Amino acid sequence: MLKSMAPKRPAKDERERLVLLGLVELYLETGRPVGSSTLRENGFQNLSSATIRNYFSKLEKAGFLRQEHSSGGRIPTEAAYKIYVHTHLNNPQIKEKEGEELRQNLSKSTREVATYLQRAAEVIAETTKCAVFLSSPRFDHDFVLDTKLVAIDQNRCLCVLITDFGMIHTEVLYVEKGLSRVVLKKIEDYLQWRISGMEKPKLSAEEEKLGNQLYKEIMLRHIVTYSNFSAEDIHKTGFSKLLSYPDFNNAAALASGLSLFENETDLRALLQKACTENGLCCFLGDDLEMISTGMSGCSILLIPYKIHQTTAGAIALLGPNRLPYRRLFGLLEVAAEALHETLTNSLYKFKISFRKPKPSQIELESKSPSFGLYIEDKEL
Repeated sequence: MLKSMAPKRPAKDERERLVLLGLVELYLETGRPVGSSTLRENGFQNLSSATIRNYFSKLEKAGFLRQEHSSGGRIPTEAAYKIYVHTHLNNPQIKEKEGEELRQNLSKSTREVATYLQRAAEVIAETTKCAVFLSSPRFDHDFVLDTKLVAIDQNRCLCVLITDFGMIHTEVLYVEKGLSRVVLKKIEDYLQWRISGMEKPKLSAEEEKLGNQLYKEIMLRHIVTYSNFSAEDIHKTGFSKLLSYPDFNNAAALASGLSLFENETDLRALLQKACTENGLCCFLGDDLEMISTGMSGCSILLIPYKIHQTTAGAIALLGPNRLPYRRLFGLLEVAAEALHETLTNSLYKFKISFRKPKPSQIELESKSPSFGLYIEDKEL
């Protein structure tokens, strides 16, 4: 397994390490370059401004800080963020009220487990102000509850299948000749009759023949997809949250960050990596360059969640490098625990089981056999 190179040690001096962590903390809070006087006023009164400037100079030469202007303050590099993340990965920090509010919003047992997971992703995105993607196993004992038909063009229509658990599947169906809105509605009612047993609509022999043909086609497709799946389902949301970050004011940077959402192979590889690590993890900077070019300005935070005692999926947040990491670590831990409790209770209460793809079916590797934030040295 490949490992990212450990960040170079800036110095043995513990004070130098604390200065770096303090600067990163302050920059994450303010978003402004940090000068020696500013840092001194924020928890480093025991050091002189000259001493802090000396530390800044060493840290800059080591690649942990940079200056946008020769007379301006310093800002952290990706290497500095990695040191900060590694230091606080197991030291989250959130307000008790905020954690409890998130837990309550995610704690509602329901039979519609797929709908619950999509709603959970929405709640997490709203709370964290990050884009969210969440992997899910396949739940058994589900059935098609409703269907909708939408005309695409003269020879194609979109069939939307809605299941009892809240899953939504779409299939594009081909018809030899165009269907009017009236006929399309009749066919839709026919499909609904076949699915639910509601009153049979009045159709001509030709319309009923077409309806029966389309019913068999979409049911067979659904059965094959439901019974033989090669990858977890993924719920994605929160794209618009990224617009609130100055780092993504540039259209190219925003498009680069969101490009990951369009590559489900890479998404699943990341989420599977979190499940394999069996704990909170973070990928940022050049770690992400291994899976998607141009993502060096992004960070992805992940955590697996369980159903019963089995790891069932993972939650991931995507944002810029400048994120309130400790708060987000805490929120992810709360979210994972809430999903575990709610899904475990729901599956027990409604007698639902779940399946995961067989390991041989999952494409564990995308463009690189392994990637992520690994730091061999435990101390800076």
